Amino acid sequence: MSTPPLAGAGMPPGAFSGTQAQAAREVNTASLCRIGQETVQDIVFRTMEIFQLLRNMQLPNGVTYHTGTYQDRLGKLQEHLRQLSILFRKLRLVYDKCNENCAGLDPVPIEQLIPYVEEDGSKHDDCGAASQLRFASEERREIMEVNKKLKQKNQQLKQIMDQLRNLIWDINAMLAMRN
Repeated sequence: MSTPPLAGAGMPPGAFSGTQAQAAREVNTASLCRIGQETVQDIVFRTMEIFQLLRNMQLPNGVTYHTGTYQDRLGKLQEHLRQLSILFRKLRLVYDKCNENCAGLDPVPIEQLIPYVEEDGSKHDDCGAASQLRFASEERREIMEVNKKLKQKNQQLKQIMDQLRNLIWDINAMLAMRN
């Protein structure tokens, strides 16, 4: 949080009070989402602490325990539960405020958020179609060259694997003859 600039640098004393009050009333939706995210993180952290406290508490199975320790742990547990309920209320307020801020917005279909090339021929002129055809033919030629090189490399790898297989076969045969 930033502090407001000091009045007196050529400005009247109440110049910032109106803008600060307006900024406090109009909270940005993005900052609300950030606050909501932090609140969810706090909820998860508090929940983990509650489970840690519950795991460390002893069950009442007839074993004597220290009442002071039990009361201390119970107090911590109740405090965490109280904080957790406060955080859930805060999250509900943030959620309601975000929904209120976004109520007037028209929902954008998901299809419009994903950029893709339309296949509609009416939108493209002949020059665009010719350049696309030229680009496609060049791309196809490059793919054919890459496929040819790939086949050559595959043949070389097959030959090497055959040679290694024969070598291993010969070594195993020699070892078998020794034994």
